[in-house]
Amino acid sequence: VGVVLVIAPWNYPLHTPINAILPALLAGNSVILKHSAQTPLCAERIVEAFRKGGVPEGVIQFIHASHENTAMIIKSPKVGAVAFTGSVAGGISVEKSAAGRFINVGLELGGKDPTYIRKDADLKHAVESTVDGAFFNSGQSCCGIERIYVHESVYDEYLAAFVALVKEYKLGRSDEQDTTLGPLVRASAAEFVRGQIDDAVKQGAKTHINPADFALDQPGTPYMAPQVLTDVDHSMRVMTEESFGPVVGIMKVSSDDEAVALMNDSEFGLTASIFSSDIK
Repeated sequence: VGVVLVIAPWNYPLHTPINAILPALLAGNSVILKHSAQTPLCAERIVEAFRKGGVPEGVIQFIHASHENTAMIIKSPKVGAVAFTGSVAGGISVEKSAAGRFINVGLELGGKDPTYIRKDADLKHAVESTVDGAFFNSGQSCCGIERIYVHESVYDEYLAAFVALVKEYKLGRSDEQDTTLGPLVRASAAEFVRGQIDDAVKQGAKTHINPADFALDQPGTPYMAPQVLTDVDHSMRVMTEESFGPVVGIMKVSSDDEAVALMNDSEFGLTASIFSSDIK
């Protein structure tokens, strides 16, 4: 297709661009990498690595550009495809910029990814996997678990084990070896998640983690304690809006059908998971 524009996100700044760069190069295209303004040096290091690896000069290049200039690049007839990873709002902007050009636009956007714990699930495995899935990278994962539905017959046991494991996290600097939960990308991101939690609590949700147990948790900073919420429902922002932070809502359900209906009650599509010992 010629020139592929890869627009990369900050949350996995070295890994995510490769998902688009390598296929583009292998298919015989050249690549322009436009990285997030949060992580511009990652773009420069990636291009440097490819050049050291033997990719000819000019075949992969980086560009630092504002949102407005990126929109102009997408509209350029010299760009033959766009691969974007980021927010839904960003994806809408990319789609609008490419409208009428009939080029391939790949969009990997946000989610509110659900998980269902069936009554026949291996609970030890389910707890370990879902705690990690919810709080890996401080919840700043496109495919991170953001809401969990648990069959009523195993709900109490699952919840107790889930909360106990979350309490073992150590909030701290990402470059300190004993840290298991790092900060969010910026203070405003943490405040957004805190706002979701506060709204849910006002609507009747119950918190299971005391932020005071995590010394670095301070309003106005990107350091935020993990939080587990119950007594939640889909009238609450925390169960419908993408959080992209260390919070998860857990709901009790009485059947598979109820769980699937709640999992599908979302404007987002990305990933979903079911924990069960019955594959069929």
